[in-house]
Amino acid sequence: MKQIHFNRENLSFALANILAHRFRSLLTVLGIIVGIVTVVLVASVLVGVRRNIVLLFQEFGPNNIFAYHLNGDPGSPTINPEEITRKPLQPEFAGKLVEACPSLADAAAQILVPNIVENRALTARSGSFENENIQVQGATWNFAQVTNAELQAGRVYTSEEERRRAKVCLLGANINDALFPAGDAVGQNIVMDGAVYRVLGVFEKRKGGFIGENRQDRVVMIPLKTIKARYPDAETVVLYCQARPGLRDTALYEVEGELRRLRGLNSNEESDFTLSTSDSIIRQLDRITSLVRMGTLAISGLGLLVGGVGVMNIMLMSVTQRTREIGVRKAIGARRRDIIWQFLLEAALLTTIGGILGVSIAGFLGLVLAYFVPNLPAVPPAWAVFSGLGVSTLVGLVFGIWPAVKAATLDPVESLRYE
Repeated sequence: MKQIHFNRENLSFALANILAHRFRSLLTVLGIIVGIVTVVLVASVLVGVRRNIVLLFQEFGPNNIFAYHLNGDPGSPTINPEEITRKPLQPEFAGKLVEACPSLADAAAQILVPNIVENRALTARSGSFENENIQVQGATWNFAQVTNAELQAGRVYTSEEERRRAKVCLLGANINDALFPAGDAVGQNIVMDGAVYRVLGVFEKRKGGFIGENRQDRVVMIPLKTIKARYPDAETVVLYCQARPGLRDTALYEVEGELRRLRGLNSNEESDFTLSTSDSIIRQLDRITSLVRMGTLAISGLGLLVGGVGVMNIMLMSVTQRTREIGVRKAIGARRRDIIWQFLLEAALLTTIGGILGVSIAGFLGLVLAYFVPNLPAVPPAWAVFSGLGVSTLVGLVFGIWPAVKAATLDPVESLRYE
């Protein structure tokens, strides 16, 4: 019972001292708050980004293989010097791959049209509604089937419509909302770059994506041959190869071999294209996020170190200011370990409060970020929250040891004489 009494007393003393010096306590744990906010917020963003990308490739299909002549995102490629001489892939390769690779069920081709063509920005217009935030794509008639893209209304264009270069299109969910707020897009016309296209269908809104809006939600998709005739200089071609169930690894090997043959590469030459799968892209993302996480931990570690040193200084000052209090407690029966626990508890409580404030601020900033970027949920993961609280408490315990031991070793007689 006596031990419980002292524990309650220690907690009461710790809380009273922290509340008596609120501003000083806040300044003391400011470094800890910054460190915890950094770790938790970055962890929240990284988890949200990864979740969205996993959803994106789950929608595309786990059996799909993506072929592109460069590394990176076709929508915003970064050309490395060694890749500058690579020639783009050809849309016709999709059909040739299906014929040559038994493990492929189907393949589709896509051409991305630049947002600016001949110094003019591409815009889509319907009546009084206009939108510049579009991604014009040419795609083979089977693109939706190969990439598991579902329609919320209408239908996809047929191979016959593609063959005769029909001026028809499919709209992403966001473009549909912008141009046809009443939801009556199917059968209507849009005007884009001086040409009129009839809307055949509207895609369902994508669940996943990279940072921010999914590119497919703002797409204006037109038959590939129509795009080739309209924009002959567009050469950003991506191939989507759908492997038969359970044969993706075999398909990957076959597709690489056939593309090397189509590109005229010798056995001693490296492939001048990139093949990706959902797994490989996610693994690459995990490698990048791990580096970001390590950098974040290093930066936040400095904040925690500064906070820990501040806590130690404040506790040493507190020991000096409360020397008479320590003497009184020892005189009425407090043992050394009781004094040690009193000051350790106070240091740990102080840093834990800093950790709680850091987690709370990170959660609030995550909500603000999610409000402005709805496709990027930044909800703090449980492991980051508990790790942040645990680390902040540990900092208090570690940096509170010296002040606690110093307080416990004070002579009670001398302490009572202290003024």
